[in-house]
Amino acid sequence: MPGSLDSQSIRLELIRVNDLPVPSGRTPAGFYVSINVDSSRRWKSPVRVPSSDDFDMLGDTVILPLREVPELSLEIRYCYELGRMLGSGEVGGKLKTSWAELLDHGDEPFELSFPSVPDYHPSLTLKAAVLHPYNDHDGALFDSIVDCEIARDTDAGHARFVEYMTSMTVSYLNDAVEHFQSVLDQCPVDHPDRASALANLASARLKGYIQKDLQDIDSTISLFCETLALRPQGHPDQPVSLYYLAEALTWRYSKERTAVDLHECAQLYCKLLPLCPEGTFLRSIAAGANGVDYVIDKCNNLPTDGSDEDIHLRRIVLQLCPLGHQYRPQVLRKLSWTLYTHFNQRGGIDDIDESIRVGREAVSLCPQEHINRDIYLNTLAVSLRSRFDHQGRSHDLDEAICLYEEALRMRPVGHKSRHMSLNTLGGALRVRFIERGDVDDINRAISLRREALMLSPPEHPHHDTKLNNLAIALKIRYNELDASEDLNEAIDLYRESLRLTRLDDPARHRHLFNLSSTLTSRFTKTQENQDIEEAIRLCQESLEALPSLHPDRCTNYSWLNTAYLSRYQVQHNPADLSHAIDHFRLASGHPTQGFPQRIIGAINWTRQAEVYQHESALEAYQICLELFDNHVMTRSSIISRREAATAFYGAQSLPVDAASCAIRHDNLRQAVELAEQGRGQQWSLASRLRTPLEDLESLSPKLAHKLSELSKSLSDAQGSATLTDRAAADVAATQYRRLTEQWGAAVAEIRNLKGFSRFLLPPSYEGLQAAACQGPVIILVASQYSCSAIVVPTSGEPYHVSFPSVTLTDLKNFKDRFARAIRNASVMGPKQPRNDLIVLLRAVWDEIMLPIVNVLQQSLKLKSHSRIWLCPTAAFTSIPLHAAHPFRTNADRSREPCLEDLYICSYTPTLSALVRSRQMMKKRVAPSFVTIGQGQPGAGKGKALLAVDSELELVRKLVPATANRTTISGDAATRAGALEALQQNTWVHLACHGKQDPKQPYDSHFVMRDEPLTLLDIMEKDIPHAEFAFLSACHTAVGDEKTPDEVIHLAAGLQFSGFKSVVGTLWQVDDAVAKHVVKAFYENMFEDLEGGGVMDCTKAAWALNRATQAVKTKVPLEQRMVFIHIGM
Repeated sequence: MPGSLDSQSIRLELIRVNDLPVPSGRTPAGFYVSINVDSSRRWKSPVRVPSSDDFDMLGDTVILPLREVPELSLEIRYCYELGRMLGSGEVGGKLKTSWAELLDHGDEPFELSFPSVPDYHPSLTLKAAVLHPYNDHDGALFDSIVDCEIARDTDAGHARFVEYMTSMTVSYLNDAVEHFQSVLDQCPVDHPDRASALANLASARLKGYIQKDLQDIDSTISLFCETLALRPQGHPDQPVSLYYLAEALTWRYSKERTAVDLHECAQLYCKLLPLCPEGTFLRSIAAGANGVDYVIDKCNNLPTDGSDEDIHLRRIVLQLCPLGHQYRPQVLRKLSWTLYTHFNQRGGIDDIDESIRVGREAVSLCPQEHINRDIYLNTLAVSLRSRFDHQGRSHDLDEAICLYEEALRMRPVGHKSRHMSLNTLGGALRVRFIERGDVDDINRAISLRREALMLSPPEHPHHDTKLNNLAIALKIRYNELDASEDLNEAIDLYRESLRLTRLDDPARHRHLFNLSSTLTSRFTKTQENQDIEEAIRLCQESLEALPSLHPDRCTNYSWLNTAYLSRYQVQHNPADLSHAIDHFRLASGHPTQGFPQRIIGAINWTRQAEVYQHESALEAYQICLELFDNHVMTRSSIISRREAATAFYGAQSLPVDAASCAIRHDNLRQAVELAEQGRGQQWSLASRLRTPLEDLESLSPKLAHKLSELSKSLSDAQGSATLTDRAAADVAATQYRRLTEQWGAAVAEIRNLKGFSRFLLPPSYEGLQAAACQGPVIILVASQYSCSAIVVPTSGEPYHVSFPSVTLTDLKNFKDRFARAIRNASVMGPKQPRNDLIVLLRAVWDEIMLPIVNVLQQSLKLKSHSRIWLCPTAAFTSIPLHAAHPFRTNADRSREPCLEDLYICSYTPTLSALVRSRQMMKKRVAPSFVTIGQGQPGAGKGKALLAVDSELELVRKLVPATANRTTISGDAATRAGALEALQQNTWVHLACHGKQDPKQPYDSHFVMRDEPLTLLDIMEKDIPHAEFAFLSACHTAVGDEKTPDEVIHLAAGLQFSGFKSVVGTLWQVDDAVAKHVVKAFYENMFEDLEGGGVMDCTKAAWALNRATQAVKTKVPLEQRMVFIHIGM
C-alpha cells in the first residue's frame, strides 16, 4: 500500500446485503451496518427497512482514516425499533478483514462473506478505494457506543435469545427473559424506552410459548397490547407493534380456537397492511401464509350466524382481500351469506341488496371451469329468491332459477351436493308456479324434491328439511288441483319432518306453521274439528318461538287468520272472526316483512271484511292503499312502478272498492279521499317530486332547498328503461331507495313545522274540494260492490248519486258495445244514421248521467252552461260520458237537451291534477304557439295523413298575431324537434298519428319522422309555463286495460308535464273530417282577440262545446264525440 497511513484514507461504498438471516426468527423493524472504530466509537449507517427480496440495497459511502482503523470490523445488526433504539439490536452478521484484502479488487464491486448458517450464505457487496491525502473534513462521523445498564441488558437479552433459537436450550430463554424483564423494570410507565422493553420481553415469551417452553400466552398478549398503546397512529414503530400483537393472537387462536382472537387479528391486519409498503419484509410476512392468509382462511371457516358482529367481521376480512387476492371469492360469498342470514332475521332490504351485489362479484370471479362455481351460483340464487319473496320483482325469480339450473348441471348424479340443488331449484319453481300458474313448474318441483328426499335417507342430517320441502310443493299443487292424495301425503310428510326436527332448530317454526296451514286446508274439506284445533295450536306455538320483529311472524299471522276464518265459516263463532281480523291487522302492519306479502294479506283482509260485512273494511282499504303507495314508491323506474301496481290479483279495483265501501258506510268525504288516494297513483308519486315550495321557502329556506335538491336527484334517478345489466340495475335501485329514504326523512322534518303537518300526505276532502272551485266535479265509482257517483260541489258536503240498475258487468258490456259501434260507424257513410251509438248514448243518459243532472239542477241549482268536470273510474273510463244524449223530443216537439246542451263538460284524471293545474296558472308568461305536424311518418309507421299540412296552415291563420307563432313539420318534425317545441312554447297544436299501447301504456306515442315521441318522453319533462295542447291525433286520451284508474295516456302525460288544458281523442280520428272541428274550435277560442286581449286556455272546454255543436251537419256523430277536454 503506497504512502503513509497517516495521510491516507479508505472509501467504502456499501452496495447491498445478500441472503442475511434473522438468527432469532423475530420480525425486525429495520437493520443497519456498523463499523467499529474502537471500543467506544463506531460508524453507523442509517436504519433501513428490510425488503422481502434476498438482498437489501444500501448505497452508503463511508471514508475512514487508516491510521485510526487498522482493520475492518463490520457488523450488520437488526433493530426492533425504527424510532428511538434501545441497545444495539441483534447481530445478524459479523466479520473482520484486512485493508489489503479489501483493496485487492480494484474499482470493481466484490463480496465479503459472513460465516454461513444452515440455508443461508450471507454476504456484503461493496467497493473499496484508497484516498490520499486524507482530509479530516471528509471523514466519517462516529457515534459513541452507549454503555449503560439498560443497553447492556437489552443487548445481552438479544444475544441469549439468539442462542436459545439456535440451540433450543431453555436456560438461554430464561436468561433472555430475565434480561428483558430487568430492562422493563428499569423503564417505568413514562420512560421513553418502555414500549421497546415491553416488545422485547413479549417477543421472547411468545417464542417460548410457540416452542412449548412457556405456557402463559395471556400475559404475553397483554404486554403486546401495552406496547401498541404506547405507539399510536403515526408512530414509526406502530406497524411492527400491530404485527407482533396479531401474531400472538393468531398463535393463541391456533391453540384455544377463540373466535374473538381471529376477529381482533383481522382488525389489526386491516390497520397494518396500509402502513406496509409493497416489497418490505414486514409486508411479506404479514400478508403471507402465516399472517393475513391464515386469518382469512380461518375466518372463512367460522360458522355464520348473521349477527351484526358476524357482518362486521366479514367486512373486515373483505378489506384484507383486494382484487386479485386468492381468497376474495370465498370472502365475498361468506359476506353474501351472512347478509342474507341477517336479512332473514330482521328483514332489512339493504342487507339483501348488498348480499346480491357481493354475490354477483363472487360469481364473476369464478369462471365456468372453477371447481366451486356451483356453490357461488347457489349462494347468489338464494339471495335473489329471498329478495323476490320480499319485493316481488319477477326478474329476481327468473334469474334465481337460471342460476339454480346451472348449479344443478354442475352437480350430476353422484355429486355429494346434488340433493341441495334439487331442493332449491324445486323451491324456486314452486314459487314461479304460484306467480304464473304453469302446472309444469309445480310438477317438476315435486319431481325434483322427491329425488332430493331419496338422496337424503333417514340418517341424513337434512332428511327433516327434505320432508318439509316436498310437503310444501304437494300442498301448493293441492291448492290448485284439489287432489286429496297430495294433501294427505303433505300432512304425513310434515308430521314426520316435525318429529325429526330438534326443539332448538332455528327453522322449526316454519315446520310448525306449514303443518298448521295444511291441517287448515283439510279442515275446510272434512270439517274435522281436531284438525283446526291442532292447526291453531301449532301456529301459536310457532309464534311463541319467534322474536317480535322476525319477518316470519307475518306468515304466522296470515296462517292464523286463515285458520280462524276457516273455523268461523263452519262454526259461526263471532270470536273467531274477531281473531281473524286481529291477525290480518298484525300481518299487514308487520314492519320487517316486505310490502308484497303485507299487501297480499291486506287485500285478503278487504275481501273477507266485505264478505262478512265487518266494520274493519274501511280500515283495511286504507292500510292497503298506504302499503301500495309505499311499495310502488320503492321502484326506481316509471315502468317498474306500473309492473308493481299490476302484480297483485284484485289490486286494480282497490280504489273504487274502497270508495264504494265508504259510500255504503255513509262517509262520502272519506269516499272522495280514498278514490283520490288510490287513483292516478303513478301521476301522484311523480308529482310529489315537482311540488311547489314557495310557502316552505318563506318559513324554512334551508329545508326547502334540501327537499328541492333531493326531489331533483330522485327525478333524475328514475330510469325510464329497464337496465339489462342486472348488477347495474341493482346498484341503481339501491341508490334510488336510499335517495327515497333521505327524501322521506326531509318530508318528515317538514311536517314538524307549524302549518305543514299534512305536507305531501294524501289530500283531505277540504283540499280536494278546491278542484270544484269553478264548478262541481263528479266522481263516477265503478265497483264490484256498487256503481254510483259522488258530486263534489264548490262548497259544502258531497252528494251521492246511486245507479240502482247499473252493475259493473253492465258497464263492461257498455264498453264492448261502444267499441263495436265505433268500429261499425267508421266504415259508414257520413249521412248514415248511427243507430247503435244512439241507443248506447241514450242508455248512458238515462241510467247514468240523468240522475247526476237531476242532482246538479235540483240540489246544487247549477245554472245552464256552467262548467262541470267528470272524473270517471275503472269501467267508466271507457264510456263517452260527455256525449250522453236522450235523443228524444218533448211533447211540444222540442228536442230534449243532452248533457252538452246543459253544461260545459270537461274531464280530469284526478281532483289533485285539477288543483295542481290551477296552482300553476298563477305564473304565466307571454304566449307562444307552435303547430307540430307529421303527415308523412315513413315506411311502417302508418299511412300518410294528407290533411295534416292544410290543418297546420289553418291553425296558424287562426292563431292571433300577438302570439309568437312557429310551425314544425315534415323532416323537422322529429322526436327531438317535437320535444324541444313542447318545452319552449306555451300553446301546442299537434297533428299526426297517435298510438295507444294497450300492453305498455308508457310506450304510447305520437309518430314523428324518425322516432316516436313517447309518453315516457313527455312525462320526463317539466314544463311549468305550458298552458294548452290540442292533440289532433288518434287515441290520445285512452288509458290501458290493466290499470284503468291510473289514467295513463298521452293527454294525461301532457297535463302532468305542465299543460293545464288539453284537448284529446278517445279513438281513431279521420283527419279529413277533424279539420272541421279544429277550425270551429279555434274560431271560438280566439273570437274576442281580434281587437286585442289575452289568450285564455280556460276557454278550451267552452270552445270545444261550441265547435262540436257547430259542425253537426258536417261531421258524423262518432267524429264529434271523439274529442274531449281535460283540465282547466
